[in-house]
Amino acid sequence: MSQERLLDLRLCDLDLHIEGSIMEERTERLDEELAAKGLRFRPHYWVGAEWFTPDGVPGVAIPFALVHPRLTRLEAEVMLDVEGYATPECMKILRHEAGHAIDNAYRLHRRKRWRELFGSYTDPYPDSYRPRPNSRRFVQHLTGWYAQAHPAEDFAETFAVWMTPGYPWRKRYADWPALEKLEYVDELMKEIADQVPPVRSRRHVEPLSELKIKLRDHYAQKREAYSIEWPAYYDRDLRRIFKENPPNQQRMSAAAFLRTWRAELSRTVGENSGVPVYTVDHLLKTMIERSRDLKLRLRDSPRRTRENMLLMLMMHTMHVAHAGYPRIAV
Repeated sequence: MSQERLLDLRLCDLDLHIEGSIMEERTERLDEELAAKGLRFRPHYWVGAEWFTPDGVPGVAIPFALVHPRLTRLEAEVMLDVEGYATPECMKILRHEAGHAIDNAYRLHRRKRWRELFGSYTDPYPDSYRPRPNSRRFVQHLTGWYAQAHPAEDFAETFAVWMTPGYPWRKRYADWPALEKLEYVDELMKEIADQVPPVRSRRHVEPLSELKIKLRDHYAQKREAYSIEWPAYYDRDLRRIFKENPPNQQRMSAAAFLRTWRAELSRTVGENSGVPVYTVDHLLKTMIERSRDLKLRLRDSPRRTRENMLLMLMMHTMHVAHAGYPRIAV
């Protein structure tokens, strides 16, 4: 099937199943990790549009892009990245989602001590948040300092760190205030380990079978959500890295150089900053256009220029992220 024909399909027409996909093995692995921790609880899983653990539901929606290789390739082509494609990243996300699911199953956020440590579960979710990268009050699990987004995410991230097989969390977080949260999770899980969850719903929320939107429109909405209006204050930095109208016109243009390295620069900065690769690429695209307008050309060697661009792109990405970090829900 051509990409254009595929994009015209509705999500509900895809008829996808976790069974037989790479996600079957990964969800089974998560269940084994829960068992290894002595927990009776197991989340249920279904195919949805994105990673999703609905409030009050002890289960996890798995993105459709991860349950069929053709759709994985499509996601990579359209969004430049597939969240959770690599097994280590996928397991980190699954442990995080398991934190939400077990919280829902046992209504843990209603406990007084939970609220004292993590905050109010009922606080509105922000559209963006301003993380404090040096804060030791929060664990660091998913990129983007995601524990700082909301009390529910703080608990899910803390649970995920505690869940990670063989992870020396007591040593890693020694002398951190976050250690108190980890020790609470450790005590809490021992308390509920053999208990039957009071919430045992197997409900599927927004399953793929109910989503009438076309793949084309789904990705248009996703790309719009991942796009950010970047402040146009990087001309000075571009002029530091490249030369404006240099005497030697044989040097490669800055625009051509950046187009050559665009994919690698976007991916590297995205992976290290926690900002979606598509969002970083959107910034780099505007830099390429601006470099062309300014008629910039290479000043240094390609290796040196690549290093400088990587640092500059990371700096601008993190500056905007810290001013109001886009919260992509998981």
